[in-house]
Amino acid sequence: MSAEMSTARLVRRLLFVVVAMFAFGFALVPIYDVMCQAFGINGKTAGAYEGTQSADAAREVRVQFLATNAAGMVWEFGPLADQLSVHPGASTEIRFVAYNPTDKPMTAQAIPSVSPSKAAAYFHKTECFCFTQQVLQPGERIEMPVRFIVDRDLPADVRHLTLAYTLFDITSRQPPVAALAPGAAKESLQ
Repeated sequence: MSAEMSTARLVRRLLFVVVAMFAFGFALVPIYDVMCQAFGINGKTAGAYEGTQSADAAREVRVQFLATNAAGMVWEFGPLADQLSVHPGASTEIRFVAYNPTDKPMTAQAIPSVSPSKAAAYFHKTECFCFTQQVLQPGERIEMPVRFIVDRDLPADVRHLTLAYTLFDITSRQPPVAALAPGAAKESLQ
């Protein structure tokens, strides 16, 4: 086999690898969604809620609240209550608290997840601190509301939901500004 044929074969193989990697990159999002669905993880909440429902007083669903910080996030962050019992169709509010213990302003973004994933489509947030970036000055504490409705059409076998937030430090990507998020009450701890 000549050197030219070997080089041509190597180039074809490398081009095939490049095309395969490119195709795999496009396939990652659908693969991720299928895996999340199959394993019941990372449930995304439903979109904007525009309906009106009356509360189903005969049924209760327990909603548990979790809060974690992503790597590198130093804020204290958590819900005021670990869980609530709600009636499907009723509007409910819970507040989360964040505190910036550092000596510099910081910007954060919360990313929500609902489990089990099959229930995520029935969980509607009508107000949430996760819709906007949160800016806290040094030593500042904020209470952030989440208003939600568990849809009356939630499957009957789902009696427990978990709403989890992961808080990310995005200060390097979004420098802090002195603006308050709508509906947020701030107070200084200095």
